[in-house]
Amino acid sequence: MQYGLRDWARRQPERPALEFDDGSVSYAELEGLANRYAQLFRHHGLSRGDHIAAILGNTADPLALAWAAYRCGLYYTPVANTFSAPEIAYIVDNCDARLVLADARYAGTVAPLAAVPSPGRQHYAIGDIPGFTPLEPVLAGMPATPVADETPGALMMYSSGTTGAPKGIWRPLWSREDAGDGPPVFARDLIQIFGLSSDLRYLSPAPLYHAAPLRWSLAVTAAGGTAVIMRKFDAEHALHLIETRSITMSQWVPTMFRRLLDLPAGRREAFHAPWHRTAIHAAAPCSPELKRAMINWWGPILVEYYSGSESVGLTCLDTAEWLRKPGSVGRAVKGVLHILDEDDQELPPGRTGRVFFSGISAFQYYKDPAKTAGQTSRQGFQTLGEIGRVDEDGYLFLADRQGDLIISGGVNIYPQELEYAIEELPLVAECAVAAKPHADYGETPVAFVVPSRDVTDETALVETIIDFCRTRLGRTKQPREIRVVDRLPRSDVGKLLRRVLRDQLRAEAEGGS
Repeated sequence: MQYGLRDWARRQPERPALEFDDGSVSYAELEGLANRYAQLFRHHGLSRGDHIAAILGNTADPLALAWAAYRCGLYYTPVANTFSAPEIAYIVDNCDARLVLADARYAGTVAPLAAVPSPGRQHYAIGDIPGFTPLEPVLAGMPATPVADETPGALMMYSSGTTGAPKGIWRPLWSREDAGDGPPVFARDLIQIFGLSSDLRYLSPAPLYHAAPLRWSLAVTAAGGTAVIMRKFDAEHALHLIETRSITMSQWVPTMFRRLLDLPAGRREAFHAPWHRTAIHAAAPCSPELKRAMINWWGPILVEYYSGSESVGLTCLDTAEWLRKPGSVGRAVKGVLHILDEDDQELPPGRTGRVFFSGISAFQYYKDPAKTAGQTSRQGFQTLGEIGRVDEDGYLFLADRQGDLIISGGVNIYPQELEYAIEELPLVAECAVAAKPHADYGETPVAFVVPSRDVTDETALVETIIDFCRTRLGRTKQPREIRVVDRLPRSDVGKLLRRVLRDQLRAEAEGGS
């Protein structure tokens, strides 16, 4: 079995695999670190099908861990370092981790893991965490050579929890024979679909505990490119890196686009990076107004894709396609796309329904067959939980998540449609719409808006939005209430947490406010 990382470590050992602000990691160094982690796993008796978890920052360790777990036949689960102690404990326990690695920077939230008896589980710390074994001396004593019994493992990511508690996404492990030669399974589709190659210099500005930045950075190292990894996103610094590190491809979420566009006009006008040929974006809906602003600034280099941690399928489109089909997230390039009604019957082009994919190996939510069944149609197709439609050319247009749908007086209202409309107003920076319980209609839409920096009179802003909605939206879709807020609740990769707003509105209704 051949591995891309090992191939490049042998051919060009000094080639930089990873770059950070304070230095770089060569392919030989990353290969050696991955081998030492693999030897550590075998030292503790971890075998095919076992699980490990890690709470880390944006360093070389998450990538080396992923490579090591893959070579040892283990499931690797990265845990968000922004989670609270109970949230971290939940995922570590739920995934049955036999070994946990944590950075001392997060000692306050990970130390409780070692305070609770957990037979058979090892706790290692980069730095000093009470109850954890210091990693550095143990890892230094491990051989930097491959383990003798390499066999394919997998990532086991947890869903973002935008609609409830995070859920582990599990698939059976590949056999050595089925995995075959070439890049590892987790990297093949990205390398093939997006044409990743050894001349790639990829900017990764997001946390490596999320599926997209982790998988993309791993795929870049499998392809022989260089991943330039930001410790933490900063809009000005991101532009600086693109300009000074010869970045050819970058990856973003819409919230990052907003931060970039908020930079002073002079800085945006001075931005010059002719070698920056592809700007990938995904993870959250991008409003047409926001995307047009980025295209006007950066040119026709934006590539959007729609997928998820469950990896049930993938759609994609470039800038030229999007300009022909504004608002679309592209055509299927992985899996077969289906739009189903509530009875799992296939709908024709133009009809809105539940978005499913077939043709991909089925996933399961770890130890949760009921939730798995809820994401699986009678035909065995699986979904990420979105509602949408496909046009006559096969392009997918998303309406919303199933759980975010507002039903008011028997009428289906898609919050995203209202949000995109309201964000057309220059005075509105961001908008989120959520359902508020209503005695007569069941639910009514409430719009939460973040004003642009130019707004000085919030009362006038609300009146402007109301007047605009009267002409822009049908009567049944118009928000019954406009609330001006400083910020919207989002995950750390920019996904709108609409459930937080729904919970707030439900609590208000139950309290009689």
